[in-house]
Amino acid sequence: MAKTSANPKTFPTLHLETVLIRRVKGHVCGVDEAGRGPWAGPVSAAAVILNPDDLPPGIDDSKALTEKRRAVLETEIKARAIAWGVGFASVEEIDDLNILHATGLAMCRAIEALSVQPVAALVDGNYRFKLPCEIQTVVKGDSLSLSIAAASILAKTARDRLMIELDAEHPGYGFASHKGYNAPSHTEGLRTLGPCPAHRRSWAPIRALLADA
Repeated sequence: MAKTSANPKTFPTLHLETVLIRRVKGHVCGVDEAGRGPWAGPVSAAAVILNPDDLPPGIDDSKALTEKRRAVLETEIKARAIAWGVGFASVEEIDDLNILHATGLAMCRAIEALSVQPVAALVDGNYRFKLPCEIQTVVKGDSLSLSIAAASILAKTARDRLMIELDAEHPGYGFASHKGYNAPSHTEGLRTLGPCPAHRRSWAPIRALLADA
């Protein structure tokens, strides 16, 4: 007899969006970020207002998708959404403001980049960022809300492209492969070359290297 999983895979839906739209009587976007943890590169955020009548099939948490699938869905989301926007906060802003406030800044920029401004936003996580519209936080939102999942895809693909560009500008660290996260090639590059302008000076490993220089 075949066994069935006790915890079958669930996919995000538009349930949270539908409930919130009914209450606020206007457009609702999903918001998510990428790149809060790396040692290098900016933090990115995306905001997406999906068209419930024209949803790209297969939208899911970006972490659950392959790079190839994320690339396909990025194109589909941008072509079929009511509106989408991407924002960044720079390495300098991360070091000046701290990563939490820099993430909020990237989210504000993503929402402001939307061609249609939302009345409310569903935001992944539990922190109530100060954004230019009403917000509702959703823990594990990228696995529950289609709009947040779509935003997670756009934030991830946009940041990955930028890290590949930074790899060309600053070779030797492996940014194209690990996207600025902790990895053996990254550690070796730092040991050999020291930090470059793309590194977050306020991060403990980078701060320690600078102190020893």
